[in-house]
Amino acid sequence: MARTKRVIKKKEPIKAMDRKRYLLYSILIPCGIFVLLAVLISQTNLSYMLKRWWYGEEQTDSHSALEHDVRNIALMREHDDKVFGIDISEYQGRIRWDEVNTIHEKAPVDFVFVRASMGESAVDKRFKENWNAIAGRTKLRGAYHYFRPNENSVKQAKNFIKQVKLKPGDLPPVLDIEERPRRQSMDSLKTGLKRWLDEVERHYGVKPILYSGDSYFTDFLEKEFSDHVLWIANYNFWVNKPKKHWHFWQFSEKGNVKGIKGNVDLNMFKGNIEDLEKLTISY
Repeated sequence: MARTKRVIKKKEPIKAMDRKRYLLYSILIPCGIFVLLAVLISQTNLSYMLKRWWYGEEQTDSHSALEHDVRNIALMREHDDKVFGIDISEYQGRIRWDEVNTIHEKAPVDFVFVRASMGESAVDKRFKENWNAIAGRTKLRGAYHYFRPNENSVKQAKNFIKQVKLKPGDLPPVLDIEERPRRQSMDSLKTGLKRWLDEVERHYGVKPILYSGDSYFTDFLEKEFSDHVLWIANYNFWVNKPKKHWHFWQFSEKGNVKGIKGNVDLNMFKGNIEDLEKLTISY
């Protein structure tokens, strides 16, 4: 079979105007993309997302810990006009209080909330030990009660009062509500919460602080309880500042504090140390 000769067409020359436009686009587009990426990556939250994508969904513990460390330190630096603290319970085990001074060795621990009681009769095993130890560390301290929705609210208030003796300079008592009721309506739960808050306020002469998760508070409690000092938990990486109605923001459950083994909850107070001291009990 005879071979046919291949005819190769010559490329048409690029016109002068097209050449200039081509050169302009070849420079501007990559530069624009580079600048855009640089700006986005410099934003803390996106850098966490990129890091998560780089390591993949199945990250090692060390990568995950690094991610939280970086985020916590970045938030504390960004809000260096605020004060920071921790909250603890028996789950932290025995704490070496003489070493508890800073969070991630960056920001001072200015206040500590301690779990005192749970439900009608349960008591945190290390409450008295931790409560007394903090008194000798010149840090502001506060005590909280973990509310169990399916137990009597007045008995729960009396359980807290029995365990906690507040002094001038201590932070107001805290009601921690996180669970949804199983055997009652949300309206019934709200009635119980009000009874606990009223009972505790009558005893200590100060309005308690209310702690809850961000979505829990917004969905169920905001209408009736927004007049309280609020302590809200939200660990989402894309949240980089407290909302307007948050007085305390629990921004991480994976903080690092020397003297405490394992993770510890981290909290930001939306004000300076003088503002925080104004919340303390004065009698």
